[in-house]
Amino acid sequence: MTLKNLRQQVDKLDRKIIKLLNTRAKITLNIARLKIKSGKSVYSPDREREVLKRISTINKGPLPGEALEAVYREIMSSNLSLERPLKIAYLGPEASFTHLAALKRFGSQVEYLSLDSIADVFLEVEREAVDYGVVPIENSIEGAVSHTLDMFVDADLKICSQIILDVTHNLLANCSIDKIRRVYSNPQVFGQCRIWLQENLGSVEEIEVSSTTRAAQIAAKEKYSACIASDLAARVYKLKVLASDIEDSPHNITRFLVIGKTDVSRTGYDKTSIMFSIKDRVGALHDMLVPFKKYKINLTKIESRPSKKKAWDYYFFVDLEGHKDESRVKKALEELEDKCKFLKILGSYPIGE
Repeated sequence: MTLKNLRQQVDKLDRKIIKLLNTRAKITLNIARLKIKSGKSVYSPDREREVLKRISTINKGPLPGEALEAVYREIMSSNLSLERPLKIAYLGPEASFTHLAALKRFGSQVEYLSLDSIADVFLEVEREAVDYGVVPIENSIEGAVSHTLDMFVDADLKICSQIILDVTHNLLANCSIDKIRRVYSNPQVFGQCRIWLQENLGSVEEIEVSSTTRAAQIAAKEKYSACIASDLAARVYKLKVLASDIEDSPHNITRFLVIGKTDVSRTGYDKTSIMFSIKDRVGALHDMLVPFKKYKINLTKIESRPSKKKAWDYYFFVDLEGHKDESRVKKALEELEDKCKFLKILGSYPIGE
């Protein structure tokens, strides 16, 4: 078999792939029109998970699963944009880790809106200026993002999906590493890269700024300056990656939430997030947790936040395994509601990753 013959085979396959992709797009366009007609959201996290799970199952290689998933995310992103482009708000600026998370979930073919605060993201989704918002909720090293938790108290929004992002930090600059005089990043990132910085840039001045994106903007303009930021920031601000994965812990993971106004159907592999407040009496929190033990429901997270309305009054945020429409989850939540002062179901959504 000659090189020319092999390339002809590839060309023939490309023609078939393009034809099939356009056929698929036409079908999904009809599905989108039916959804819009019935008042449903075009974006379906439950269906998305089903598609990705199926292609993972039928994939026999040599393409790795991650590569095939990335291809299909772009296919789905393109299909979503055919009928009416989705508009996604995220905690900015551009090239922030929340931006990376949004791209991971929705692909490059939707419209993005960068906003300055978590409150702004919630507001734009509530007033329907955007379809969905993406906000950080917790980091494996730094813990919960308290401002996101606080926003759920008054917001009439649902959690529709979650995104798990492996956070990697890179040293970016437009000069060689031995010529760097100062390095910019935010305080949390400096703390996560302390060992590498001491071993490789021990005498270089560290300057704290508001975000890794702001650090990249400065490093792109200042001579002999570097920053610690994402590889997306390197592409956006035209910086060279001098060192990759410089974080001290290899398990630096951030969880993000997709917020919107629609409920998500069951997939069989779901998580439900709730918040509640308790009556001020001895053993109150213990009593709140009894229904979950009774119905054998695993709690994966519990976090408390002051209510800000009354001294020593707290809200509790809980993540539990299962969907709110499952019988055992429904029974547990009904019993919990009878015991607590206030209960709010924030959403059920695919665990996904």
